[in-house]
Amino acid sequence: MTSRVSDLARAVEACLFAAEEPMTREQISAHLGDADVAEALAELRAAYAGRGIELIEHGKRWHFRTAPDLAHLLRREKEQARRLSRAATEVLAIIAYHEPVSRAEIEAIRGVQTSAGTLDVLMEAGWVRAAGRREVPGRPVIYATTPDFLVHFGLESRKDLPGLDELKAAGLLDPVDDAYDEMVAQKEDQLAAAAAAEADAAADVAEAEERLYESAGVQALENPDNSA
Repeated sequence: MTSRVSDLARAVEACLFAAEEPMTREQISAHLGDADVAEALAELRAAYAGRGIELIEHGKRWHFRTAPDLAHLLRREKEQARRLSRAATEVLAIIAYHEPVSRAEIEAIRGVQTSAGTLDVLMEAGWVRAAGRREVPGRPVIYATTPDFLVHFGLESRKDLPGLDELKAAGLLDPVDDAYDEMVAQKEDQLAAAAAAEADAAADVAEAEERLYESAGVQALENPDNSA
C-alpha cells in the first residue's frame, strides 16, 4: 500500500491474512478487543483498490483475493470447471431461492424424486449445508446455502440472486423448459376460457328457465282453473 493506514486497519489486515476462511465483522472485532472495525475495513478496502489483491465482502464475510483481472497469471494448470448434473443444478437453484427446504419440499417443486447423492455432491462442494430440522412429524432435515456458495457465485447476499427475467435474458433457462412453461400457460388460458364459456352458457340456461317460469305464471293468471 502506498499510504500508511491506521493501527486498527493494520490489525484488521493481520487478522484477515492469518484467517483460514473469510471473517465476519463481528469475528474480526472479537479478535481486537471488540473494537469497531467498520471504518478500518472501509479504509483497507480503499487502500487495496486497484492493487494485485483486493479486500472484498461476500455474504457479510470479509477476505482478500487476487484481483480478477490477474487471476489467470496464477494458474499453473488449466482448472477443470466443476460441472453439475442437471439434477444437481435444479436442486441447488431450489435451495438458493427457497431455503431452508427439506428434501420432500425439493421433490415437490421438481416433480421428481431427488437422490441423496445429489445433495451429497452439493454438500461436498461446500455450497449446501444441513440447517436443522423442520418441526413437523418426522422432523425432516432442511437445507440451506453456505457463505462459500455466495463467494463462489460472486454474491454479497441471496438478495443478489437473479430474477426470472434476468435468467431468461442471460440465456440460462433451458429453451425446452421455457417452451413447456408456455405450453402450460396456454393450456391454463384455454381451460379458463372454456370455464368462462361454460359459466356463460349456464347463466343463459338459467335465464331461459326463469323466463319460462314467468311465462307459465302469467298464463296461469290469465286462464285460472275454475273447476273448483
